[in-house]
Amino acid sequence: MKLRDLRRSGRRYVSLSQRFASSVHVISKVAWRDAVARDHTLEGPISEWYKIASHASWKNINEVKAVYPNADFVAPYTVFNIRGGHYRLIVKIEYRWHMIFVKHLLSHEEYQKGRWKK
Repeated sequence: MKLRDLRRSGRRYVSLSQRFASSVHVISKVAWRDAVARDHTLEGPISEWYKIASHASWKNINEVKAVYPNADFVAPYTVFNIRGGHYRLIVKIEYRWHMIFVKHLLSHEEYQKGRWKK
């Protein structure tokens, strides 16, 4: 069915961006599953972050910082403090497509080494 046919029929046309505007797709959770396997105390904090992030409708880093004031933009990634700053969740947020790509979940010490930037 073409768009003009949808308009004529009175049915509502919903674009993909409208359809997914109310939710965010979080991709590649392997990094955090590995970290949770090493430290089970991460399970609660990372689940809480996921619940908030997957229902967010962030359009830019300022909107992220309104929810997570300690989040930092380290081009091209956004870095979240997890479990009271003991861990860093490093993600790439594609605001236009409502997608979050999880890159790393590192301890503070691993994060400080900076190898994740390469």
